[in-house]
Amino acid sequence: MKRAVKRTGVFTRRALLLMGGQVAILGMLGSRLYQVQVREGARFTTLANENRISARMIAPPRGRILDRFGVVVAGNSTNWRAVLIAEQTNDVAATLDAFSALLPLNEYERARIDRELHRRRKFIPVLIREFLTWDDMARIEVNAPNLPGIVVDAGTTREYPFGEQLAHVVGYVAPPNDQDVADDPLLGLPGLRIGRAGIEKYHDLALRGRAGAVRLEVNAVGRVIRELDRQDGVQGEEVGLTLDAGLQQSVLRTLGDESASAVVMDCRNGEVLAMATNPSFDPILFNAGVSQAQWLEWNADRRTPLINKATSGLYAPGSTFKMAVALAGLESRAISPTDRIHCPGYLDIGNTRFHCWRKGGHGMLDLQGGLKHSCDVYFYEVARRTGIDPIAAMANRFGLGVELALDLPGQRPGLIPTRAWRVSHGHAWNLGDTIVSGIGQGFIQVTPLQLATYVSRIASARAVQPHLTRKLGGVLRPGATAADHPPLAVADKLLHMVRQGMWAVVNEPGGTAPLARLADPAVQLAGKTGSAQVRRVSRELRESGHFDSGKLPWEYRPHALFVAYAPYDDPRYAVSVVVEHGNAGAAAAAPMARDIMTEVLRRDPVNQTNPPVADATPLPGNQARS
Repeated sequence: MKRAVKRTGVFTRRALLLMGGQVAILGMLGSRLYQVQVREGARFTTLANENRISARMIAPPRGRILDRFGVVVAGNSTNWRAVLIAEQTNDVAATLDAFSALLPLNEYERARIDRELHRRRKFIPVLIREFLTWDDMARIEVNAPNLPGIVVDAGTTREYPFGEQLAHVVGYVAPPNDQDVADDPLLGLPGLRIGRAGIEKYHDLALRGRAGAVRLEVNAVGRVIRELDRQDGVQGEEVGLTLDAGLQQSVLRTLGDESASAVVMDCRNGEVLAMATNPSFDPILFNAGVSQAQWLEWNADRRTPLINKATSGLYAPGSTFKMAVALAGLESRAISPTDRIHCPGYLDIGNTRFHCWRKGGHGMLDLQGGLKHSCDVYFYEVARRTGIDPIAAMANRFGLGVELALDLPGQRPGLIPTRAWRVSHGHAWNLGDTIVSGIGQGFIQVTPLQLATYVSRIASARAVQPHLTRKLGGVLRPGATAADHPPLAVADKLLHMVRQGMWAVVNEPGGTAPLARLADPAVQLAGKTGSAQVRRVSRELRESGHFDSGKLPWEYRPHALFVAYAPYDDPRYAVSVVVEHGNAGAAAAAPMARDIMTEVLRRDPVNQTNPPVADATPLPGNQARS
């Protein structure tokens, strides 16, 4: 009996110990479950979702750029691409090797990817390949288990429907560089481009928009099962330009194959209606990357297709400068409109002879005759009496040799020299420098845009500022009305005298620009010719009687210029044309200006709300491409 009782006691103690151990274990498990499910439930839910849910940032669609009638000149198209999210793969190199086995990556692409992986955070996708075909996407999806972190993504890419016709104005976009991404990490998103030139660069921040995000459910191998949530990025603002795309095309047709530039402005408010430069380039090439061969070809072209000649091309204005000289002489009372100056065909200053373009001279001329016949000797004498500083001040007042308030990067200010400028460069100002400045030669340099602004101010008597942006985000910008531009501080009677001379240039017998006369006699154009030498011609050669600048090699011929406004009695439009090495403004530039003005008056874009004619046709094939 005692033995049985003893065994029972031992069993009871063991059972209690076992039960106690079980309770302890269950307690520990319960405590751990409570900690995992209750106290740390949210953290483990997040970790589980991170395995199940892939969150990605989305580059926003870039804002569109439109002409004044709403025609798209820079838009977006769908771009299928492969991206790599580094945090979703344990071996980036192996993933890239597997991708390259399907779609080969060259050394340049691999180096770019490695560089971007090192400079970006692991959750930001890195672009692997753009412009995927349907076959490319199918191969990636079929091999998804072997490509952890690789995702096919639909983005947007830039397209330019008018291609090279608007390249210098609209500009182009390109991938951000290291410094750009360092300043703003969001620029590292695949497919995001930033403006590098033109309006794309000037309004880059407004055009970029704000990034979005998407949450995707994925399986164990990273294949996308479904989209859980999407917050689309906010598209950049629309930029409405003052340009008329149809008029731009017409101007380029008029320029033909010449290396030339033309600017058309509303002379009442400074809106730029056309800004054409020839030759040009295809802006879409910068989107996918310019090859070295293409870059070398552009730079070897002596006609400089990459330069916007309208804003960055610098030229001596030649005889188009004579209105500024006349106004300076009249305002300073160095001359009167009735003063008569004799032109024998030259002016001798000391031992130097300055020739008139007409070898036999023009005889006695007053102001209107001097402008009408574009007599060099007349304006040599006006410049001598007036002096360079009053001439420079007047030229600056009309927008020459100064940086204009243009909403386009890369503008060059040109130069209107003064005595102080010359002295600052270690030289004295000579009387001969003043003489040649009187006919727009010497040190003077201006741009075609400045010439269009200059003639606009003569026509309107207002200090109009040229501008290209009409609307931003649908809101009309300041500068759209004449009242936004102050009157010029020049007496109207002086402007009227100069306008009369410009009218005579085109419409009176003996004027230098009869080829600029409009076909409709009811509408008259006022203008001024100009020819600007690019090299000195010796006195001996001039007086030999055998000199013909038209027979010189192309690069040695004078530039041809013409400026004009119309209608004469109610100015609305101004135009400037510069034909590089066109030799004579009257023969090369004036007929172009006439044809351009005829089209401008026919279209009358500033008084239309819809395109005047349906000829603003995008170029075939000018869409985004790799």
